[in-house]
Amino acid sequence: MTSETLQKARDFETRYGPHIPDGERPAFHATPTIGWMNDPNGFSFYRGECHLFYQYHPYSNEWGPMHWGHLKTKDFLRWERLPAALAPDEEYDASGCFSGGAVELPDGRQLLMYTGVQRHHNAEGFLEDVQTQCVAIGDGVDYEKSTLNPVLDRKDLPQGGSAIDFRDPKVWRGEDGTYYAVAGNRTEDGSGAILMYQSTDGLKWEFVRTLDRCNNQYGRMWECPDFFPLDGMQVLITSPQDMKPIGLEFHAGNGTLCLMGRYGPEAGFVREQVQAIDYGLDFYAPQTLEAPDGRRIMIAWMQNWDTVGGKPSHCRWFGQMTLPRELSIENGRLYQRPVRELEAYRRNPVIHHHILVSGEANLPGIQGRVLDMTVTVRPVGHGSYRWFRLHVAKDGRHDTIIRYKPEESILKLDRCRSGLPRDIVHTRSFLVRPNGGEIKLRVVLDRFSVEVFVNDGEKAASAVIYTPQAADAITFEADGQVLIDVEKYDLIFDENGGETGRG
Repeated sequence: MTSETLQKARDFETRYGPHIPDGERPAFHATPTIGWMNDPNGFSFYRGECHLFYQYHPYSNEWGPMHWGHLKTKDFLRWERLPAALAPDEEYDASGCFSGGAVELPDGRQLLMYTGVQRHHNAEGFLEDVQTQCVAIGDGVDYEKSTLNPVLDRKDLPQGGSAIDFRDPKVWRGEDGTYYAVAGNRTEDGSGAILMYQSTDGLKWEFVRTLDRCNNQYGRMWECPDFFPLDGMQVLITSPQDMKPIGLEFHAGNGTLCLMGRYGPEAGFVREQVQAIDYGLDFYAPQTLEAPDGRRIMIAWMQNWDTVGGKPSHCRWFGQMTLPRELSIENGRLYQRPVRELEAYRRNPVIHHHILVSGEANLPGIQGRVLDMTVTVRPVGHGSYRWFRLHVAKDGRHDTIIRYKPEESILKLDRCRSGLPRDIVHTRSFLVRPNGGEIKLRVVLDRFSVEVFVNDGEKAASAVIYTPQAADAITFEADGQVLIDVEKYDLIFDENGGETGRG
């Protein structure tokens, strides 16, 4: 039965959501029906379709009491809006239905597992949140919260675990039919840990082990974990709060962390490799799914907690998801590439080969704001250039710059003139693999974002931009001489988009 609180949210989005014109939204990135969006939740397949839930406050473009919004898609790019799935309407989640996961049950229903938040005053009179894990079961549209909620609470924590920071369960069903979940927690030393639980039915859970812990090395609280096999290794991803910068690998603030290693029932998770996930300005709380064809696909909130105040005035929605990405492990690193379904929406190809660039130049047919473009840069000779710049979303006042310095192997993403209304962090630099001055950049532009994939997925960098849509110039610039190849496609999402094959 739909509660009054949930029905109010559904009525609100039905009344106001349809009045936002498509042109005010991205063309193919997921956005909220109305209001605020943050973390992806329940990214999973159910009855043959991909469902994406999200942290949601429909009543304003600011964070507020968390609901779960709901979308679904058949191709990761065109999103169908469904009614809000969860609202904070029970005593155990009255202060918010925080992040979680979803899994299909053997009887054909879908189980949502989420964090219920209850706020109260502690012994010292300060407000604090008590966080527990809860479940709801439904049919892909309507969900009923279990009478057993909360299914995990403080009694299910290991010694030293915090009931104040215990959240974001990611749930899946193993090959043996056992359900597993990982959740973030804070330990007695004040830093993060990832806990694993198991269940035979998705309702009654028991603690298995602590998978890994921070020990105050990579930030503090570890949020939004995911744990999955990939190309012969086991991958644990999480989003640490309060990171301190480590070289050009990790930046200060809320970041992302990929831990790769081995896992066994006896030894547990043995960490072997550590890296960031995305090296741009806007990327947090990633979540993955296994597609029916075996691909591991990831999506994340394309925003940054430190920059959420820099939004356009009078916007009726705020927050969007990244382009879903196919994951692999190559050369000991996590690689990311745009989902291959994007290629079905390519139209109007424009290709240039062996173009000499010295100074700044534009090329015929290379412009636009909704496109998929690959630029390969090669030096003319040893030491032939000091830097190369790719300018996108450009006009006389606006510019978003991707700059590469071959001698340092440093790529920089610069959105200082990208339309954001606040003086916040607008640049990020990171190392790429040296290759004699050659670099390959695949740039995917939507109306309000830029995503860069370096050297066929070796690294990725994401950023939100609010440059006026008329700023659609693209130019190429070199200090010295380079040869470039450019392959550019418009991305068209009309009624027949994706149905007529590749452009």
